[in-house]
Amino acid sequence: MTAFTLYPAIDLKDGQCVRLLRGEMDAATVFNDSPAAQAASFRAAGFTHLHVVDLNGAFEGRAVNRAAVEAILAATDAPVQLGGGIRTRAQIDAWLEAGIARVILGTVALRDPALVKEAARALPGRVVVGIDAKNGMVAVEGWAETSDMKATELAKAFEGCGVAGIVATDIGRDGLKTGVNVPFTADLANTVSIPVIASGGVASVADITALRASGAPIAGCILGRALYDGDIVAAEAIEIARA
Repeated sequence: MTAFTLYPAIDLKDGQCVRLLRGEMDAATVFNDSPAAQAASFRAAGFTHLHVVDLNGAFEGRAVNRAAVEAILAATDAPVQLGGGIRTRAQIDAWLEAGIARVILGTVALRDPALVKEAARALPGRVVVGIDAKNGMVAVEGWAETSDMKATELAKAFEGCGVAGIVATDIGRDGLKTGVNVPFTADLANTVSIPVIASGGVASVADITALRASGAPIAGCILGRALYDGDIVAAEAIEIARA
């Protein structure tokens, strides 16, 4: 069975650790005003990786929560993958130099795929493509717009260029704890050889089990609101992921 990695999520808005409903910035719940403390807590719980998103940056196209990200890096030895507003090669290089393990490129993957491919070739293992989809179609600009490209079509465009992974988010489920979209994720994972990480709607450890039992080579999943609300217990989730 494919190795399966859990990525607890730290979503940053105005320097705080929040969760959104369906990506709507005005529907934010603050879970911790210290992202660094949250990162340390996840590491202490046994998680080996972190998924961090600069939500303000996703809308503004530049780093907004840099101080909070740097505090997270100082607080944990876990590899951190970061997304949100990273749109240029200079921004990619700056974050990698700051200690980020992998950058997640979303909007720019659709707008400027050549940049993503060039960066992935130059920085093997360091570039992840974020594909956010609504009804199977790619959404961009902090999920504010839906494009006319299928998620599977975008994923296939990055085969063979060194992309380290794809974070596949069903934004219709994000933050709602309605259950992860296993068919959508499995379809992507079966379409490309790039490791696919599920995101959006994970409600319980049953979702982790379902992703692993899908038969598709899904590489992991991102844990958000259900983990913060206590619906997912870290030790149980980690045990299922390792089984």
